[in-house]
Amino acid sequence: MAPIFELVLADRSRVPMLDEMTIGRAPGNTLRLDDPAVSRRQARISVDGSGPILEDAGSRYGTWLDGQRIDGPTPLRDGSHIRIGNQELLVERRREEAEAGRTIVVRPAAGLPTHPRVGSGYALKRLEASEGPKRWVLRDLASDRFLRLSDADAELLQLLDGTRSMPELIRESERRSGETGPARLARLLSELAERGLLSGVEGAAPDQARGGRAQRLLAPREKTWAGAGRLFDRLYRLGGWRLFTRPALAAIAALVVAGVVVFPYLVVARYGTPFVVAQKVGIGGLVFLLGRFAVVAVHETAHGLTMASFGRRVHKAGVKLLLIFPYAYVDTSEAWFEPRRHRIAISAAGPVSDFSLGALFAVCCLALPAGAARDIFFQLAFAAYLGAFFNLNPFIERDGYQILVDLLREPGLRRRAREQFSRRLSGRGRAGDSQLLTRYAVFGVVWSVLAACFAAGMSLRYAPQLEQVAPEPVVWAALAAVWVGLFLPVIVVLGGPVRERRRSREA
Repeated sequence: MAPIFELVLADRSRVPMLDEMTIGRAPGNTLRLDDPAVSRRQARISVDGSGPILEDAGSRYGTWLDGQRIDGPTPLRDGSHIRIGNQELLVERRREEAEAGRTIVVRPAAGLPTHPRVGSGYALKRLEASEGPKRWVLRDLASDRFLRLSDADAELLQLLDGTRSMPELIRESERRSGETGPARLARLLSELAERGLLSGVEGAAPDQARGGRAQRLLAPREKTWAGAGRLFDRLYRLGGWRLFTRPALAAIAALVVAGVVVFPYLVVARYGTPFVVAQKVGIGGLVFLLGRFAVVAVHETAHGLTMASFGRRVHKAGVKLLLIFPYAYVDTSEAWFEPRRHRIAISAAGPVSDFSLGALFAVCCLALPAGAARDIFFQLAFAAYLGAFFNLNPFIERDGYQILVDLLREPGLRRRAREQFSRRLSGRGRAGDSQLLTRYAVFGVVWSVLAACFAAGMSLRYAPQLEQVAPEPVVWAALAAVWVGLFLPVIVVLGGPVRERRRSREA
């Protein structure tokens, strides 16, 4: 049995490290430290078969272990000293039964009521066993925040009715879950507090000011519409339901297959050039942009209609602006109340609509004679297929990623794979590392390299048009800058861990 480690605080109270926990100044952390030098979300500790792992969570002043600032996931050992702000925490191994025991004090986030109670207005549903250990879904009806719970967590949730004090809750959690009960209770209270699901506790708000002007600039601007659900329900009743009949689904599948054959032929046979209509880049770019808006509207409508087909309502839709790039979204969070196969269908509905529209436009392009009309349909097909492949990309958090997470039953797949990949590249791999996470991370790098190579190759087709409006050296300098930008994400992902590994070897 792996040893259990504890965090020893300044007042000598102890917090067992039995599961993932967060440390910071905000109310929603598992361990809250009231220190202005501590960030709202300072550090994270995870536990695997080899012991606890400490990682900085992007804090301003950093997290220090045994006098050294950590820059990645770092194992903790018995006797380690962690410095966070002006606070120093000691890591100690819990002694065996034959050894002298200690008093364990479980400290949930400061500011919790003495008799915790889950706020009114929530929904709780148990999904089928195939959903995995966390098959309970808790939803706050006011904020639309969700939380996944295990069977043991759901049992503890029923105790949070305001009639029991913290000592009583701790004793009951120990009776039900053994020595892991208090830590489980602390984590549950922390997660409920962070999401604003505890009565009398305000959920942690994003720390917008900490990142300064740059973080505020990168924060997306959002415009929401609360009436989207009624619109999708009405569209479904007025005839949208026909799209989900077997004949309609078979016709859509046949159209998608036809498009997968036709569009590559259009590209190879040079039926059109992206962003070019009647040999003009400006008009082609405008047509492409308008086509993307139309495809996005149909894409999000497909998500909404699929939600309606399962009896779920979209509570809001809207538009977000990230820098100068707008994108639309539909809130499908209520899909968490549905079985896994329904969630996959809801996520897949958008890309299926992209492929269907792309196929329709591609067939029209093939049937038309050479001219502006054919160029326009090529731009529309290109816009649809570009959106489909972007949304199916399993390495960014879009539809394809959500589908993959449900298929593999691996929550937090992208974050966990990135952390493990970085650790292994830097030479700090562990025997228990997941092969699935490693393969996912490697495929992600390969995908990014191939996509960058494809985009760089496509950019060469625009050199003749650009040379008509700018000198040749300027054109190639601009293309070179584009190529650097395409490969920069891969360089960033690989460069940091490789440099760290080299420094470790030199040391």
